[in-house]
Amino acid sequence: MKREKVVLAYSGGLDTSVILKWLQEEKGYHVVAMAADIGQGFEELEGIEEKARQTGAIEVYIEEVQREFLTDYVFPMLKAGAVFESKYLLGTSIARPLIAKKMVDVARRTGAGAIAHGATGKGNDQVRFELSIKALAPELKIVAPWREWNLRSRSDAVEYAQKQGIPVPVTKEKMYSIDANIWHKSYEGGSLENLNNQPDPEMFKFTRSPDEAPQEPEIVEISYKEGVPVAIDGINYNPEVLVEKLNEIAGKHGIGRVDLVENRLVGMKSRGIYETPGGTLLYLAHKELEHICLDRETMHYKEKVALKYAKMVYNGQWFTPLRRALDAFVDITQQNVTGSIKLKLYRGNVEIVSRSSPYSLYYPEMVTFEEDELYNQKDAEGFVNLFGLPVKIQGMMEMAQREGRRNE
Repeated sequence: MKREKVVLAYSGGLDTSVILKWLQEEKGYHVVAMAADIGQGFEELEGIEEKARQTGAIEVYIEEVQREFLTDYVFPMLKAGAVFESKYLLGTSIARPLIAKKMVDVARRTGAGAIAHGATGKGNDQVRFELSIKALAPELKIVAPWREWNLRSRSDAVEYAQKQGIPVPVTKEKMYSIDANIWHKSYEGGSLENLNNQPDPEMFKFTRSPDEAPQEPEIVEISYKEGVPVAIDGINYNPEVLVEKLNEIAGKHGIGRVDLVENRLVGMKSRGIYETPGGTLLYLAHKELEHICLDRETMHYKEKVALKYAKMVYNGQWFTPLRRALDAFVDITQQNVTGSIKLKLYRGNVEIVSRSSPYSLYYPEMVTFEEDELYNQKDAEGFVNLFGLPVKIQGMMEMAQREGRRNE
């Protein structure tokens, strides 16, 4: 009987290394390993093809997708202003639909009938992967080992790996679950599950502690064209270089760390530590540019859209008609979001130095406290009277009721 092929989203870490072997030994699959290079770094990818083959993969694909990741996923999310629960810049969440898309591509190239992932039954990634696969290739079978096998913990997975002779970069003493890409790095599990524990200072890779940041501030200017970042200090860069440079600049100054207890889609709260240094600057500068370029009603409505967009990214609803419709709205709002924001970075803090745009709606002559010819302050009287009419009528009614009770 011919063995069926399965495409595994492979990182070379503990979970996917164990899963690769398990898919062969327990499920009888030929495993095609697929790794997406989304900027997680040379150390993460070094030797990954050889390791996958040594563990039993019959084919290995390493997909270079950094440019696609930023231009087609991260920057649309940035333009939308999507931030989950006011803190999380969605670095893990936004990468999952792209990885799923590449898995589907590899499955069709290799004739695989199934796709496997290493997400646990407690997490959000299972939803993100599987909703994307269902949207793009509903005919493919989905295998989720953490929902099937007898392993119940990462300690069990370490023991399985040791028995199978699989080298993994995790021990029972250091059990962080780590996710990295060009946009961010995240840490979960291990000692972080105790909310009284501070993160291990040695854990951070993208950012310095503000205590160790330079004593002198640094000024950086970020320029945008139609909501998309294009330049730093007046020099244009491609998306990968731009984000990498901002990661270096912001990380040096201790900017971009988040410690968040978030509400998972499956219903529980979990703690995540996130580093998004360059993204933190990009979001802040983008928002400041919108403040001068968007009219009041559009900006206020867009804030509602941003909340919905963030929730959809977090919940894995990327390949949906609604997300595409929200993108259409966002793209129109960004037509005039062109200009530059200058920031001052100092020991974990960011201050706005200056704002400029050829489409700025800020008119000093209109808002000045000095004498002007554009605004007639007498006009405000009628506006305030009409705008306040409902509350005046409410007040009159309540006053009449009080007087009526006094006369009884």
